[in-house]
Amino acid sequence: MFSHEHVVGILIYDNVTMIDVAGPADVFHHANRFGASYRTVLLSPDGTDARASNGLRLVADEAVLDSVHLDTVIIPGAYGAISKPFPPNLTEAVTTITRQADRIASVCTGAFLLATIGLLDHRKATTHWLRVAEFARIFPLISVEPDALFVRDGNIITSAGVSSGIDLALALVEDDHGPDVARDVARQMVVFMQRPGAQSQFSAPSRSSVPQDNPLRVLLDTIAADPAANYSLAHMATLARVSVRQLARLFHDGVGTTPARYVEIVRIEAAQTLLQNGETVASAALLSGFGTAETLRRVFVSRVGQSPALYRDQLKNPEPPVQAR
Repeated sequence: MFSHEHVVGILIYDNVTMIDVAGPADVFHHANRFGASYRTVLLSPDGTDARASNGLRLVADEAVLDSVHLDTVIIPGAYGAISKPFPPNLTEAVTTITRQADRIASVCTGAFLLATIGLLDHRKATTHWLRVAEFARIFPLISVEPDALFVRDGNIITSAGVSSGIDLALALVEDDHGPDVARDVARQMVVFMQRPGAQSQFSAPSRSSVPQDNPLRVLLDTIAADPAANYSLAHMATLARVSVRQLARLFHDGVGTTPARYVEIVRIEAAQTLLQNGETVASAALLSGFGTAETLRRVFVSRVGQSPALYRDQLKNPEPPVQAR
């Protein structure tokens, strides 16, 4: 909680992803309606305006070198930005702007900029799910969490792609002003309050771009169709017609996680769907493959951030909408 004006600096540069900038900025703007005191400024490396990836122009308030102390800095991502080396003036700007901030956050591939200057070494971090394997390969000193929407490590928070910047900003508002203000902002923006950071970025079947001729394809389709079946490593290897060792390698290269973790993700998503459809916790546990309500509760709390009973109750009793302002 703070009483003074809280300055949020968002770095802008050519080809930056607009929603990575606009999503968090809107969260802080709405938070001011509910008692917060955020001032959001757009900073570019040299003070000139930037052209976002969608073609719209972003007007810089000032240059990074001209900015004063920042309470929070956000480094957004850019489409295609990591396909070539970052311009030196951009990495220099990131180094400068992060030194001036008490709290540092990145959205999507903005994590690559933080990693390039060494800020994420020996820390936990995440980025867009399409880039996590590359992220882990390029930056081996980082403990990459591929499924998380956002990851905290000290005063640094990294988030996944696109709309996860809104989840991250809501979490920052909750840190600063408590859950009631964050909830009011989420309701005003008509977004979920709030997807827990540990929640998977995307549904496992949709996230898996394994081609039809890959040995995993039949196995992944089978798991999605019947998550409650037996999926021991040996049985999965048999279904894929590969060795257990080869199975692990195929999952690592094609899916970006381990076989057991993939099955768990699919089962969590199945349990969520079952709870949404009115099943009891015990029934959802059985049908999704967790077996018992206690096992489902333990995994749900760890991975989703709340108990399955609370998740179900929130679906039954949604908060009333607020009037438009």
